[in-house]
Amino acid sequence: MRFARSFVLCAAVSAAALPLAAQKPGDPAKGKEVFEQCGVCHSATTDEKKMGPSLKGLFKKAKMTNGQKPTEANVMAIIDKGKGTMPGFADILSKEEKADLLAYLKTL
Repeated sequence: MRFARSFVLCAAVSAAALPLAAQKPGDPAKGKEVFEQCGVCHSATTDEKKMGPSLKGLFKKAKMTNGQKPTEANVMAIIDKGKGTMPGFADILSKEEKADLLAYLKTL
């Protein structure tokens, strides 16, 4: 009986995780192309501050310029809503483009 409950619970957890597993993590090469829009204001290869902060090593930093930890959710919130003079891209970039951009930012 205990085995049956464990099996059912495990199957339920696995089924719930399927939609997450089905999502693609993003393609850094495509994300680099998306970043061309960002590169006008943000540097990716140097620590140079342009109009916006450098994004070199973004996910390796302890915190972003707003004091938040650079998690996918926090970075995505800035991409979607914008910050300061940066416009929001929620309605400009597709979900796939955002996933690709995040994958690229993780390589910096």
